[in-house]
Amino acid sequence: MRSSTALICALATLPLFIGAPVAARTLDLANPADVLEIAKRAQCGEADGQAAVYHWSGNVYSRVQGEPDRLLFRGEGMNIRQCTSVTDPQRGQGWRMVSREIMLFLDPATGEVVRRWNNPWTGETVEVLHIANDPVNQRPSFERNADGVPFAVPSLRREGQWLFMPFEVPLFYTNPLGGDYQDYVGNKYHAMEIFDFTMNAAEALDASKSTAYPSVAWVRLSDWMPWMKMRGRQGQMVFNAMGSKLPGGFADLPDVLKREIAANYPEYTAPPPLDDTRPNETTWTVFKDRVDAERAAGSSAGPHRAP
Repeated sequence: MRSSTALICALATLPLFIGAPVAARTLDLANPADVLEIAKRAQCGEADGQAAVYHWSGNVYSRVQGEPDRLLFRGEGMNIRQCTSVTDPQRGQGWRMVSREIMLFLDPATGEVVRRWNNPWTGETVEVLHIANDPVNQRPSFERNADGVPFAVPSLRREGQWLFMPFEVPLFYTNPLGGDYQDYVGNKYHAMEIFDFTMNAAEALDASKSTAYPSVAWVRLSDWMPWMKMRGRQGQMVFNAMGSKLPGGFADLPDVLKREIAANYPEYTAPPPLDDTRPNETTWTVFKDRVDAERAAGSSAGPHRAP
């Protein structure tokens, strides 16, 4: 997920209706209103304010020119969200989603949560900052855009008993840890998120059902995590994971996630409030806030070395 992000980016561009289930019938992929309804089932819970939980699990590799790829970590992640109905006089009905997400870096041999990591390129032992972004909210989406054109999902298609919805999210934006001259010297955050959603067609197209439970494959190509202290070394990280929306919600998460959330992230048992207006967080903004706080504390205590 964009280190931000994990699965929230995946359906970010999809509109949906939030409200009472429609009358029983088979939804039509050629009907924009029905596509909105399908998207709602995939994204959220059954009704306004009902939490939905996505879980994913996979591996995290390094890729450096001139050396074999290395398996650095296993990953276990979750996103908990809820949606609410919104309306716009020109754009019609729509929705807004609020969420928060976590991804833990685990030892690939033991499966234990990694607290400190020996960087094999620098020889330095660093503290691991797990992905914990709160919030990861979605701007309101409506059934029509500002020009009156209905939303569409061009990649959504049916093959036999399955609905497939693959798409890519290229990312290239100002790095919060960089300076004011990134257009001239680089240091932009550069990544790509790749999502492949699969839904049971009978479930997703049955209008008597008010939700669906997709599975998802997720790949991310990104810069090094900032806590790795790579100091501009060439290379990138490759995340590869699969997951799903959980029928049992939070209770269906693996124990390693539930234990870590109970111990260190208790707010992640529920999504943010529906009226949450905070700016979104990413791994980069969270890490910057932490470094800034440590530096401020060090300054108040006297001379110190920057982390």
